[in-house]
Amino acid sequence: MGEKIIHSSGDIVLRNQAIADQDISGSDDSEREEDENTVRGNWTNKREYLLSMIGMAVGLGNIWRFPYLAYKNGGGAFLIPYFIMLICLGVPLYFLETALGQFCSQGPINTWSAVPLLQGVGMAGLIGNVMVSIYYGVILSYTLYYLFASFQYPLPWTNVLDGVNCTSPQHVAVNVTSMSVSNWTRENRSCTTSNITTSLTEQYWDQVVLQRSSGLGETGSIVWQLALCLLLSSIIIAAVLLKGIKSSGKVVYFTATFPYVVLTILLIRGLTLEGAKDGIDFYIGSKSNLTKLAEIEVWRDAATQIFYSLSVGFGGVTALSSYNKFQNNLVVDTFLICIINCATSIFAGFAIFSILGYMAHIYGIPIEEVTKEGFGLAFIVYPAALANLPISPLWSILFFLMLFTLGLDSQFAGMELITTCLHDAFPKYIEKKRALIAIVTCAFMFLLGLPCVTQAGIYWVTLIDHFVAGWVVLVIGFLEVFGIFYIYGGRRFITDIEMMIGTKSVWFWLYWRLCWYFVTPFVTLIILVLSLAMSIPPTYGTVEYPAWGLDLGWCMAVFCIVLIPATALYKLAGAQGSFRKRLRLLCSPSEDWHPYLDVHRDKVWISSHQRRCIPLGIPGNCLEPRNCLGPRATTRGPPRAQKKKKKKIAP
Repeated sequence: MGEKIIHSSGDIVLRNQAIADQDISGSDDSEREEDENTVRGNWTNKREYLLSMIGMAVGLGNIWRFPYLAYKNGGGAFLIPYFIMLICLGVPLYFLETALGQFCSQGPINTWSAVPLLQGVGMAGLIGNVMVSIYYGVILSYTLYYLFASFQYPLPWTNVLDGVNCTSPQHVAVNVTSMSVSNWTRENRSCTTSNITTSLTEQYWDQVVLQRSSGLGETGSIVWQLALCLLLSSIIIAAVLLKGIKSSGKVVYFTATFPYVVLTILLIRGLTLEGAKDGIDFYIGSKSNLTKLAEIEVWRDAATQIFYSLSVGFGGVTALSSYNKFQNNLVVDTFLICIINCATSIFAGFAIFSILGYMAHIYGIPIEEVTKEGFGLAFIVYPAALANLPISPLWSILFFLMLFTLGLDSQFAGMELITTCLHDAFPKYIEKKRALIAIVTCAFMFLLGLPCVTQAGIYWVTLIDHFVAGWVVLVIGFLEVFGIFYIYGGRRFITDIEMMIGTKSVWFWLYWRLCWYFVTPFVTLIILVLSLAMSIPPTYGTVEYPAWGLDLGWCMAVFCIVLIPATALYKLAGAQGSFRKRLRLLCSPSEDWHPYLDVHRDKVWISSHQRRCIPLGIPGNCLEPRNCLGPRATTRGPPRAQKKKKKKIAP
């Protein structure tokens, strides 16, 4: 903190005049804004920050997970628990993580200097993010593979592979060789259309793309096509992150907006197809089932989808928000990003189910038989539907390019989180080596992803997704709220926020206090318990995982969580004094908990003490006179009351 020099006018000046003279006003939309924080840097403008946050939040889960959950859990009725969980969980947690990063301009590990005992929460989020980024990079390689394959006519997955069997309605095996979808549906009806509609693309997915082995224990060789696609995606990410947020902020102008263009085109095209109305009815229309709201699984799915789609818990929100200017209006940002994210999920469902309805119509089967989630929707069902459209390669290129850009935005945030934590830990060594750190980080993640592009790779991807991206984030979310509002102090944190956005009324904070103190931690804990109690072993299709595979999955999840108590014990062992004194010390903010710039640090300290004064406009009129900061005060901390010396009485 800069040394104060008191002028005759009573103004406080900082020793670091270069920092003190910087403009600390809120963010401007000007393309050539100067950085407020010249050490860490800031977003070039507000648009780049918002597009980056939207790109991180709006990911593959909005396209291939939410529509299926809505269909499975009562259609339009699912929106009721979904928006309730958004208000009770999503918005409060998103605002909390945004405020933490913006206040101290640090990543998710260093922000826990507010409660040093829980610094392991940030470390758990970082490790979880690394694991999720591994399989997210592999999914990007899948989308690149399909994108390149789409530059063929006819599409390669429209031909049955040699030697593949189909089952007729009478369960008689019929051998099919080298026959296209269109020829089969016109000339040979002995095989059920429901099998044909999925079997062709499923064969291509399993036997050509994945070259899938029989199980997790059969690793097989590396699928070199996927490895090359993984390498290409890693190179793209490294190139984008060479200059950190300064370069990635430019790329998101395309990657964050292009998916909306494609979704709109797909929706318009889908609505012109026969059967589209039936698909939309199944998704969110007249067939909505309100009785589903009585099932606890519906509420659990709504809560987990909120965590999954908003990307809270792993630290990406905190990392990207740490590059905001100190007085950025984070309240507006929070609501805007959360609303856009949820609206995108709903909008994507219309685009997806309109075409699934068309698919069910042309094959004459119930829509339930073509509806899947995750990989089944993105790489099996939807490609089959696109293959039946005129100019099918064009639609396929648009669809998989959209998936690639969606995943790319989320991966940008995941990799930026890693580099941010490294920069915060070793600022002197990394400041001028950002490009090298980005390249090394992406190369390291590429190597970690190689086991996931073997013939058993899809089993590893499913295992990580089930154990790490599931209940681990619920534990982190609960501890975030508990640590800040029950240990650091809710009033203190609200005061910190008001330093950034200005003083707000009691009514403004009523919703936030209610959620942060009671609703959010309580609901998160309930969902966590339900997720553990209702957990079932993961499978990939009909393939079950061996016992050692499940144990390994639990070890990955426990490894993330065990960092929290391990870090707490390490800090307790390193502190001095009795156990009670150590615990009390580690539950109090450390000296590193403050705004990054000196000018903001002083404003926070002055304002926090002025708040104790009665607002009568009279200098020195305080509830606690000895703690009041006068207009010419020169102290760096609260004045201590001087003890009166007792006069010695001569005997």
